[in-house]
Amino acid sequence: MKLKIFTAILTLLAFVGCKTPEAREPVSQNSGSFIRESVKRNQKLVAKEEERIQEIIQKDTAHNYISSSDGFWYYYNTKVTQDSISPVYGDLVNFNYDISTLEGTSIYSTEEIGTREYKIDQENVFNGLRQGLKLMKEGETLTFLFPSYKAFGYYGDQEKIGRNVPIRSTITLNKIIEEDNLNQNENSNTP
Repeated sequence: MKLKIFTAILTLLAFVGCKTPEAREPVSQNSGSFIRESVKRNQKLVAKEEERIQEIIQKDTAHNYISSSDGFWYYYNTKVTQDSISPVYGDLVNFNYDISTLEGTSIYSTEEIGTREYKIDQENVFNGLRQGLKLMKEGETLTFLFPSYKAFGYYGDQEKIGRNVPIRSTITLNKIIEEDNLNQNENSNTP
């Protein structure tokens, strides 16, 4: 009997003690002002960089600059006029490039960087380089003016390129190996 009463009391206490949790009031409320201020700062930075790039383009009467829909500018040093392909997703490209300030002071020379290979959209390279290579044909050399958000952005490259630095880069696309040919070569090399 004592056991039944004890069990009943424990059950009653457990039932009364278990109530649904109540939502807490937030400790602080975010009004979004930080995000709005950050957006404004970035818009000013982009406008300032684009103004600087436009000044360089206007002073450079020797070249015909093209405005890309991706937010950078370029001109042809060497243009391939016959029908040729541009690299697409999965193609392997062999290329050389350099990086300098917008005014042309070298940051990384072609010799420092060396010849590179890159599978289009499958490896990590800076945004402008990835998009610029897709505009090129085998044998072409183009010079690009990249705003910082298309180059190394807020963090820079942690070595020679600081944060929010727009760059100039001359890229030569040496060879394109189409993904289909690349897969055939890999399959023929397997035992």
